[in-house]
Amino acid sequence: MENHHYQEKGQFQRKMTSRHLFMLSLGGVIGTGLFLSSGYTISQAGPFGAILSYLVGAVVVYLVMLSLGELAVAMPVTGSFHTYATKFISPGTGFTVAWLYWICWMVALVSVMLSVNYAFSGTELIGIAAGETENPKEAVPRAIHTTIGRLVIFFVLTIVVLASLLPMKEAGVTDAPFVLVFDKIGIPFAADIMNFVILTAILSAENSGLYASSRMLWSLANEGMLSKKIVRINEHGVPMRALLLSMIGALLALFASIYAADTVFLALVSIAGFAVVAVWLSIPIAQIRFRKEFLKTHNLNELSYQTPFSPVLPYITVILLGISIIGIAWDASQRAGLYFGIPFIILCYAYHYWKFKKF
Repeated sequence: MENHHYQEKGQFQRKMTSRHLFMLSLGGVIGTGLFLSSGYTISQAGPFGAILSYLVGAVVVYLVMLSLGELAVAMPVTGSFHTYATKFISPGTGFTVAWLYWICWMVALVSVMLSVNYAFSGTELIGIAAGETENPKEAVPRAIHTTIGRLVIFFVLTIVVLASLLPMKEAGVTDAPFVLVFDKIGIPFAADIMNFVILTAILSAENSGLYASSRMLWSLANEGMLSKKIVRINEHGVPMRALLLSMIGALLALFASIYAADTVFLALVSIAGFAVVAVWLSIPIAQIRFRKEFLKTHNLNELSYQTPFSPVLPYITVILLGISIIGIAWDASQRAGLYFGIPFIILCYAYHYWKFKKF
């Protein structure tokens, strides 16, 4: 459970409901990924390939969320999958997962998301927010099922419509696919309308991103992996120091995108693209190990929410995510994620071992 030993001012407030969880998660997902990168996906994979990619992506995310649901209801802590990885895989893995996820959001705050994996990132915010939820036993499962249902509507059905109306050669990221479609069917001021919608979506995604990244830094500090000064929470339940550090991180990423786009920012984007899959991979693995540990001293019926068909479904999730990582290796446009991501993971483990003398 959460450790508030180092908090000097206030603490997190459990006031969120399933509606708040749903909106926070959806706000993190419905960003530029839907409005801009959907056109890129159609241009690269074709209409059928784009529909299949988003459909498979939605299924994989749903499977990941089912595993996260069991963990978040049993242990509703702010660190979420970082804490679960630390407890049920290894401290080094938890440390690495936290930094991968933080970098992922730092890049997402200042860049266009160009992959299906990236487009669905944000759903896991439900787990992070569980520690600030009023009744996680009811709110978390409801938010999971509601969010996935909306994802199918927003992403898969939208891609079906776009792919039906937008020729493959005209799709891309230069123009928003919605603008092209609206122009085709004669809607006036299409570009102005979509610019407003995209700006709103970006602000929503950045709100979710700052929430997630600040809580992840707070969780690292709360477990003694960062300075204890970051653990301070103000009277409104906001970890201001962690939030400011995340804002500084996003600002540095923005500068990197302007002044070092082909070097530093390329590495960050590559790590972030790989990080989404790596973070998701830790969730079903942690759930499998949690269930084994739980059953040693408890009865299965004591779990308020159970991952269906466990451990079969979590193992299937691990396999699918493993295939996704292999797919990154085969995709020339995504391969840099492995070139930068794997060394970054090794560096995180090495630093954690040097600092804390354990993996």
